[in-house]
Amino acid sequence: MKTIFREYDIRGIYEKELDEQMTKLIGYFLGLQVKKVGTYVAIGYDARSHSPILCEYLTCGLNHAGCKVLNMGLVATPVNYFSNFQSFDGITPNASIMITGSHNPSEYNGFKITIDKKPFFGEDIYALGAEIMRNFDMEIEYNLSAIKIDAKERYIAYMIKEFEHLKGFNKKFVYDCGNGVAGVVVQDIFKALDFTCKGLFVDPDGSFPNHHPDPTVEKNLKDIKKELEGEFELGFAYDGDADRIAFLTKKNNVKGDIMAILFSSAMTNPTVIGEVKCSQVMYDEINKRGKAIMYKTGHSNLKVMIAKTNADFAAEVSGHLFFNDRYFGYDDAIYATLRMIEMVQNGLDVDAEIAKLPVVYSTEELKVETNENDKFPLVEKVKELLKNPPCDFPAIKEIVEVDGVRVIFSDGWGLVRASNTTPVLVTRFESTNEGNAKLYEQKLNEIIAIAKRELH
Repeated sequence: MKTIFREYDIRGIYEKELDEQMTKLIGYFLGLQVKKVGTYVAIGYDARSHSPILCEYLTCGLNHAGCKVLNMGLVATPVNYFSNFQSFDGITPNASIMITGSHNPSEYNGFKITIDKKPFFGEDIYALGAEIMRNFDMEIEYNLSAIKIDAKERYIAYMIKEFEHLKGFNKKFVYDCGNGVAGVVVQDIFKALDFTCKGLFVDPDGSFPNHHPDPTVEKNLKDIKKELEGEFELGFAYDGDADRIAFLTKKNNVKGDIMAILFSSAMTNPTVIGEVKCSQVMYDEINKRGKAIMYKTGHSNLKVMIAKTNADFAAEVSGHLFFNDRYFGYDDAIYATLRMIEMVQNGLDVDAEIAKLPVVYSTEELKVETNENDKFPLVEKVKELLKNPPCDFPAIKEIVEVDGVRVIFSDGWGLVRASNTTPVLVTRFESTNEGNAKLYEQKLNEIIAIAKRELH
């Protein structure tokens, strides 16, 4: 059961891991944490059939802790985050919990937690899990007392007002909600702004009957790509809870790090945070007109770093995009859509700008199977081996250890890091020379193989 308490959130299989007792206890012990800063907790949930049930269990636990629950019902994760910055009849939430399995299969669910406008993650989640396991037999009564709030309509009204200058945007676009929760907000926003657009799979359905709601996987984009062969010029696709975006043109599937280059080009002297998987092109381009900071992967890590540095923007390759410029610093795929439309309306030619960038050869994220106990020690062993690499290993210019190990070579880099959510090592490779990108992949995989042998 301890495995449901992850680095960035709590996540597990409904009933098998997230059952009534576990969820009530999560609510209770989270409630005790909230009580350190206030009383009010805003809860929202995604389209999965069991999300409203988990909401009831969570409400019981929070009430038992003496909190007051603000129930916003079915919403996108960005709406849940947004509630932390709003007042509802004089009540401002002290915390929010989003019940969502994000892009995971339909049997999964989980909780994304914000307390005092800060992500609750890492050691705090692990400590919460340990406390729950020590008190697993505690009885919590059924108490569904809650105040209903309409955060969704507040969010929709905010977006319409912020982007009213986009009314009548003259390019046609298509968007794919993947039967997640993006559809419950984007349709109203796009209609109010008089956009010419087409929605795919907009109705929330937690069984995800059309395709899996993970836009980082190419096969999940086949429907939107087909639409882009016709009259539509731009495409946007969302994950299950709408905090990640895929952006496509007729020519390009624009990853998060390249979107960071485009967005930052409209900012004056921007400070931009990227994760260790971002292309070197992103760091180089942003450093020409501002400051780029390399930091750890993970939406919680990037939110913390934005608050610490007051950066304008942050990005993950996977499409978590965080605007602190004119916004609140959390990841919001719907807001990112509107900012991209705004840039195109202001004259941005996306494909032309991408064509100007240096050509690099990059792999996708490649996964090396291992287990939960070995993954972090393996990365440490790789670091140790790289201090005295084999004689045929490519010359190392620099080693960055901000999150795993990013090895900088003369014309590229390779990354080895432990996933915080699954029992794998994540690797990625990039070079201005295609052959060298493959060479870096081969040689670092040889180092990983040696590390595996030496670990056992």
